[in-house]
Amino acid sequence: MTGEFNIIARYFAPLSADFEGAFGLKDDAALLTGEFVVTKDVLVEGVHFRAKDPVSAVARKALRVNLSDLAAKGARPIGYFLGCVWPTGVTEEAIAEFAEGLKADQDLFKIALVGGDTTAHRAKGAPFVISVTMFGAKGPAGMIRRSGAQVGDDAYVTGTIGDAGLGLAALAGDLKPAAPHKSFFAERYQLPSPRVSLGGALCGCASAAIDVSDGLIADARHVAEESSVGIEIHAEKIPLSEAARFWLDRQEDREGAVARLASSGDDYEIFFSAPSSRRRSIEMASQLTKTPVARIGTVSRGGGVRLLNGLGKSIATSAGGYDHFQP
Repeated sequence: MTGEFNIIARYFAPLSADFEGAFGLKDDAALLTGEFVVTKDVLVEGVHFRAKDPVSAVARKALRVNLSDLAAKGARPIGYFLGCVWPTGVTEEAIAEFAEGLKADQDLFKIALVGGDTTAHRAKGAPFVISVTMFGAKGPAGMIRRSGAQVGDDAYVTGTIGDAGLGLAALAGDLKPAAPHKSFFAERYQLPSPRVSLGGALCGCASAAIDVSDGLIADARHVAEESSVGIEIHAEKIPLSEAARFWLDRQEDREGAVARLASSGDDYEIFFSAPSSRRRSIEMASQLTKTPVARIGTVSRGGGVRLLNGLGKSIATSAGGYDHFQP
């Protein structure tokens, strides 16, 4: 194994080549100008990804969860800072594979590594920890906040909901779907698809937005709380993949199963609200960016989030989504 600075020069400095202010990672900081939207996520082995997950996929997920945050804010991603705490005994081959994963998504999303730090645990069995701070240019109408939803707005979500939660269950052996469905669910968990193109198109249309990381219900609740409104979501309008619908149709407690899908984390879709006058604009944004968007409910008076069945009655949901500090 070569030393820290040789590893940085060999594997990570090339990733910063397209960003002048990174100085080839030869300084302690990077030079940024203009107005930026900045986000940060930390991923921990055993919490956000499994030790068995391919390290290249872990690298890409670390970038994508941050890209998802920027997308929900309507920002165009530019670059990121990276911090890694590797397990003791990590091999250079694993680091190289990790860097390859970063490079793949840098090319895909047109971003660059700007700086950061890398170290290794001394204690045996300590988990791999990844910290990413990502920044992007704010949209022409400014950053889309959580706090702008208004009574009467429509409620939307991108993509499909619940796949990642089923993926984690399938990988853990708690769910045994057919092989094609297991593969689909696993990929949705390990490699989410941040809605970067649509995020930029939502500037000037969306009144509030958040990325769905802790679960649709939980993240919609964040919007409701910050906007001092209520949100009603119609269960039958929640978009589901073919594989998730196949699973749902075989559940005895259908309402409980829908609540599970709507409460599962790691989807990394965008939940947002918008005035009804913007329906055509949102439809056009969906078509132009090739991003599925579903209108799933409305913003109402009061507070909290209600998941409604076809008769307009509330479906019981958990008090919150995923919480790192709850057992």
